[in-house]
Amino acid sequence: MKPLTNAEENYLKAIYHLSEGGKKNVSTNEIAHEMKTKPASVSDMLKKLSEKGTIGYKKYYGVDITPSGIRMALHIIRRHRLWEVFLVDKLGFSWDEVHEVAEELEHVKSPLLVSRLDDYLGFPKFDPHGDPIPDEFGDIKTRPKAALSEVPLHHPGKIVAVNDSSAAFLKYLDKVGVYIGAKIEALEKVEFDGSLEVMVDNHKKLFLSREVAINIMVLLHP
Repeated sequence: MKPLTNAEENYLKAIYHLSEGGKKNVSTNEIAHEMKTKPASVSDMLKKLSEKGTIGYKKYYGVDITPSGIRMALHIIRRHRLWEVFLVDKLGFSWDEVHEVAEELEHVKSPLLVSRLDDYLGFPKFDPHGDPIPDEFGDIKTRPKAALSEVPLHHPGKIVAVNDSSAAFLKYLDKVGVYIGAKIEALEKVEFDGSLEVMVDNHKKLFLSREVAINIMVLLHP
């Protein structure tokens, strides 16, 4: 089988995420929305991916990603997240700057380079946004976490990930002093709009909107 092109890799990664890791079928419209393109363009790409055995595709019936496609998608995600760690830890990028750069670097397919990058970084398990990094076999280390909006009041926890990795959201978190690894505790929920008063690192009180709280993932302390 011919290697995937960069565009094919981008589509395959999007399909993997939309399918929740291969658990459900994905519609052409969902893919078009994710890739910011027209359904007709998506259909052409899906035919190419189907011919390479990475997806199952029937017009009007949606897309399911094959075991081979899942393995390839995980390798792309692994490269992307390792590069994000490298950019933040070694080159001094902020966490809101790395996604676009890693989107380019993830297409460097050398297994030796990826292996040595992983070793150089000390085999990190999570990227700067708290997302798990698949290992060389495609295995992912997961950890129990919940959205801050769902955490009971006065139940302390630690921020371990964000659901929204857009630059605007990450810059907002930087501005208010919320970061991966911070201790956080919800003190009060406003019934009207679901916003929260929270305590960060045991000394700083903030008000966070419901939308922000939904996108902050917390590991609860026992």
